[in-house]
Amino acid sequence: MVPTPAVDPAFLAACRAVVGDAHVLVDPDVTAGYATDWTGRYRGATPAVVRPGSTEEVAELVRLARAHGVPLVPQGGNTGLVAGGVPLAGEVVVSLGRLRRLDPVDRLAGQVTAGAGVTLATLAAHADAAGLAFGVDLGSRASATVGGMVATNAGGLHVVRHGAMRAQVVGVEAVLGTGEVISRLGGLVKDNTGYDLAQLLCGSEGTLGIVTAARLRLVPRPRHVVTALAGVASIEDAVALAAELRWALPEVLALEMMTGPSLRLVAEHLGAPPPVAPGAGAYLIVEAGGAEDPLPHLAAALDGRPEVTGAAVATERADRARLWRWREAHSEAGARFGVVHKLDVTLPAGELAGFCHEVVERVRAARPEARTLLFGHVGDGNVHVNVAGPPADDEEVDDLVLALVVERGGSISAEHGIGTLKRRWLERDRSPAEVAAMRAVKRALDPDGVLNPHAVLP
Repeated sequence: MVPTPAVDPAFLAACRAVVGDAHVLVDPDVTAGYATDWTGRYRGATPAVVRPGSTEEVAELVRLARAHGVPLVPQGGNTGLVAGGVPLAGEVVVSLGRLRRLDPVDRLAGQVTAGAGVTLATLAAHADAAGLAFGVDLGSRASATVGGMVATNAGGLHVVRHGAMRAQVVGVEAVLGTGEVISRLGGLVKDNTGYDLAQLLCGSEGTLGIVTAARLRLVPRPRHVVTALAGVASIEDAVALAAELRWALPEVLALEMMTGPSLRLVAEHLGAPPPVAPGAGAYLIVEAGGAEDPLPHLAAALDGRPEVTGAAVATERADRARLWRWREAHSEAGARFGVVHKLDVTLPAGELAGFCHEVVERVRAARPEARTLLFGHVGDGNVHVNVAGPPADDEEVDDLVLALVVERGGSISAEHGIGTLKRRWLERDRSPAEVAAMRAVKRALDPDGVLNPHAVLP
């Protein structure tokens, strides 16, 4: 077990006075779950987990942290993949799970205000009950929270249709590193009064402020949804077909790619052959939805294409879920081979296929025993590189993948942010002037460096 770091007892006593004894957790057996990241690859330790119940309590905790010189790590559902929300340097964890405010849906505006601790699944059900939908969906929907999704500018399955989290945020309430509260939750779509602090905080990974609530845009709920799993001859064909479908299929909700070798590892894990084209070079999941049935458009877009070697189409919820299972089981399939190095990256469209081929070869040459699974959101150039097998502390594997991303003009972080895993790579991806500007913003909004001080900036 990682030794429990020390913290000023006076700080903990003051925290108890703010949030109550029951919400300051110090038992290592209890706090251990807050100190381990989603992948299980990174394990830290914390002297305490503090669970505020309001924005005012969060603000007071930040003021106490400044006064006592105690670093804080804000944490939502702890579903990140870059160790950005766990206390790897002995920080105190501020868990936001109690901030569950969920206002009635404002149908006139098509918006809703949600607390940082509201899970994506709860938010989606709330919007659905009002006849609307939320534009972001993730595999970790049962655990991921609004605050964490704003802090990491979460992406997910529907970016190709609705954009990432930043496109859904029309206002925030947050506590800056100074302890001051900013709150602008009116939801004005046009509001050009100065800098947009909501957009600045979105993607800042809790290093500038702690988001306590957000005003969120909602989207029309599709009455009809159709899902297709198609096998194609090659990765190049999958990338090209996805690009065409973005323009030919206005109802497109999701475009997901899986390489043939990766899907066959999933087939081994599930104990069943792929439902279509067992020997395909790559596979696409295409989902379309709208007020009218998109099936005729989807069928016309796929019909007669020589690169499509087989397809399965589903319209009923249970049947669609069975097709999605082939995409969602990739993480499980990789975990059979040991620790999984999860590297979530973006490539320019013209580089995506070449990257997929080359990264497999480079990993094979460096770590012959490793298994590399490639899948992701091909509609926005995002590929999940999962390298299973190398030890958790084998950072050379991470460097190999990220170096190739930079070589090909991509981004080392498509989703989840920089965290601690990728921060030494930030200066390879962004210019010195950009990093200097980021540091200046950090100093302005968190002058004592108490908010997630070991994340993002190298």
